Amino acid sequence: MWRCFLSVLQNEILREVGAVARSIHSISDIKFRKLNLQKGQFIFLTRICENPGINLIDLSNMLRVDKTTTTKTIQKLVEEGYVLRERSLADKRMWHLFPSDTALKTYRFVIDEENRCIEVCFSNFSSDERAEAYRLLKKMRENIEAEWKIVKKT
Repeated sequence: MWRCFLSVLQNEILREVGAVARSIHSISDIKFRKLNLQKGQFIFLTRICENPGINLIDLSNMLRVDKTTTTKTIQKLVEEGYVLRERSLADKRMWHLFPSDTALKTYRFVIDEENRCIEVCFSNFSSDERAEAYRLLKKMRENIEAEWKIVKKT
């Protein structure tokens, strides 16, 4: 009886995207434990390897997480020997992040696992379907980014 007061979800696409993302994160977290990478740290590691010298604010924005999460995660990656921090010459309050040699070696393993997950996700997809899925998800991300920027400023 109380269901009549609930709103109706118009489309379950975000639930599907979320389920895919959570499944991949769960698989990755289990596989990367042996590398002393804790929950979700591999995402930070890959972005630092791909963007050496990135600062905490840009990394937070790139990953769509708050600065506190980024700071805590980076501190753990520094402690594990994956990330090197260098103070900015231009702004002494800012740190630039660089991958260590260990991070660069680990990066290959992480990307290989990411590629494996991509192949699993796209099994039984034609090349056209793969391209279309990417195009549509990229368009969704671009659409929601504007909203994210507005909400983030509040």
